[in-house]
Amino acid sequence: MDQATIDAHGLSADEYKRLLEILGREPTITELGIFSVMWSEHCSYKSSRLHLRRLPTSGPRVVQGPGENAGAVDIGDGLTAVFKIESHNHPSFIEPYQGAATGVGGIIRDIFTMGARPIALLNSLRFGALEDPATRHLVAGVVAGIAGYGNSIGIPTVGGEIAFEPSYAGNPLVNVFCLGVAEADKLAMGLASGAGNPVYYVGAKTGRDGIHGATMASAEFDENSADSRPAVQVGDPFMEKLLLEACLEVMKTDALVGIQDMGAAGLTCSTSEMGARGDVGIEIDVSLVPQRETGMTPYEIMLSESQERMLLVAKRGREAEVEQVFEKWDLHAVRIGEVTGDGRFRVRNDGEVVADIPNRQLADRAPLYDRPTTRPAYLEAAQQLDLAACEAPADLSGTWLDLLGAPVIASKHWVYRQYDHMVRTNTVALPGLGAGVVRVKGTDRALAFSVDGNGRYCYLDPAEGGRLAVAEAARNVACAGAVPIGATNCLNFGNPERPEIMWQFAQAVDGIAEACRALEIPITGGNVSLYNETDGEAIYPTPVLGVVGVIDDASQVLTRLFPADGLDIVLLGDPAGALGGSEYLKVAHGLVRGRPAALDLDRERALQQVLVDAARDRVICSAHDCAEGGFAVTLAECCVEGGGVGARVDLAGPDAADDRFALVRALFGEAPSRVVVSVASGERDRLLAHARELSVPATLIGQTGGESLTIAVAGDVVADIGLDAAEQAWADGLTRHFESAAA
Repeated sequence: MDQATIDAHGLSADEYKRLLEILGREPTITELGIFSVMWSEHCSYKSSRLHLRRLPTSGPRVVQGPGENAGAVDIGDGLTAVFKIESHNHPSFIEPYQGAATGVGGIIRDIFTMGARPIALLNSLRFGALEDPATRHLVAGVVAGIAGYGNSIGIPTVGGEIAFEPSYAGNPLVNVFCLGVAEADKLAMGLASGAGNPVYYVGAKTGRDGIHGATMASAEFDENSADSRPAVQVGDPFMEKLLLEACLEVMKTDALVGIQDMGAAGLTCSTSEMGARGDVGIEIDVSLVPQRETGMTPYEIMLSESQERMLLVAKRGREAEVEQVFEKWDLHAVRIGEVTGDGRFRVRNDGEVVADIPNRQLADRAPLYDRPTTRPAYLEAAQQLDLAACEAPADLSGTWLDLLGAPVIASKHWVYRQYDHMVRTNTVALPGLGAGVVRVKGTDRALAFSVDGNGRYCYLDPAEGGRLAVAEAARNVACAGAVPIGATNCLNFGNPERPEIMWQFAQAVDGIAEACRALEIPITGGNVSLYNETDGEAIYPTPVLGVVGVIDDASQVLTRLFPADGLDIVLLGDPAGALGGSEYLKVAHGLVRGRPAALDLDRERALQQVLVDAARDRVICSAHDCAEGGFAVTLAECCVEGGGVGARVDLAGPDAADDRFALVRALFGEAPSRVVVSVASGERDRLLAHARELSVPATLIGQTGGESLTIAVAGDVVADIGLDAAEQAWADGLTRHFESAAA
């Protein structure tokens, strides 16, 4: 094999040497392609596996942990919540609509492959500055792709998060989370077993779209990245709907041995991984694979990432039963091979062998790197925050409105209105009101779930940023009244071959692991997306955590909105905030500096317990955590949403005489473990007493009502904005960028 061909497949000299040792000969071009995609970063996790082992993955509710298509946790009544988050970052940069749409399609297949019916979607998105027309083009395309696929297949997108930073301009992040429900004793697995059992190809025909998609996702972008457009798949949600229903039906027949989505690396990954999990061989003939283009080579068929395709192993003698189910749904189940007992991954083309690889060797001898780590040189300066050069705002009310209109904070209604969030009638909490919440039909329960992460925090302190991501996602779930019971993560970083990036990754994993252990929230699976950089400029390190919680009584669900006038407002947690890494610093001074506020995990766990208990006992009427923009923004978000109620609060007085930024910290400083709740006056003492029992600071700070939002400090009003002005600033902050572009 000539060196240029080897280099084009992304294999290093050492990796190619290992390939030769496994085969004992030179590879065919099809074998080279198979090794290329299976040993890509995207499929093999060769730079991250050593670190991921430090994550906690077990617990009393875990039914299925990492290693399968999705994780599953026990939610009672013999049911499991099945969930996972995946990235489709690179494809979405190259082709925003199809990249995002096929990301949705792929994560949905991961869920129903487990035998679960998907019931909800969330997404976590990152883009460059909205002032850039290229960013607006990407945002519009990605949102339309998510909407187009989710709406068409009939699975509600019930929320998510979206942020804007210059570091994502050349490499947006599109992370998609899907949740499903399955009977615990009927989970399906992606493995093959039983020599002689037939191997079936089901779903859409194979084309040339997506070839080397996994390899593309394992490389940096440069000025030639647009040439990768053919590597982006094209999705068909209507085909996927048929596939979903057919697969769930065939799983009820007991004719199935195993099933797997043809996702990254397509037919190659599904066949080899199913065989490796079952410690068996698989032999297929690509000439039998349904093809929508003429003249496709075995190489192209094996590496295609065409969408809406599944591979399944059926029980011998049950073939007709399987075929009849798919025929019912206007799909063809085509037998393309069988399970063998020799442990070989063998590919034929009209009988001729074009690939013959020891299956476990392909999977188990994939490269595993302990890459060097180095603390980045930028950190020492970036963590220093000297406010002496900054001017404290004279008009705190104006700064408050500016923050409410910042795209990171402002209403995401422009995004949500494109999603069908009510389809299937499970949705309990509307998008934008807090964590996503859906009913578990047939029970009294509901599931709450949230995706969260802050790349700015991780840029300034990766370990603390990892801890904070876990805590915020879990806190949002607890604010809905749910007990957090499981998590999935999507770890978005730059080039792992750079020691500074690998240090960020290792630190973030350690932070996530520490927080998950302290909060007793196991990681049941997830995704690692590396090489997120363009021309050597990496994104902010961005671990995104998806946390799922269970509410025994769906009628107890809380949202962020104050529901009525005359309620007491209580701040749970310390009132003090910090300006390091805050949205205030970015909006008011254009700075990304300092350290994010440190997380006290014992305090965080106690706070979440107070929230869950208070919601269950119907003590509190609403709950909203303090995040970007600090206390003042949180207070406003509790009031704004078309006809909301005003509020007046009075905070303890910071020592402004010695610190001209004391008021800024009190209003706009960010810190974890703080939640604003509303409570009827008759329940107030009960809430405060329970908080004291668990050593959670709790302070009565005001009341709801009126037509304005007023913040006083020690009796003196320091900021006062009309409810209408707050609503307008918040409602227009994101939308204005697209309305002005359209005009």
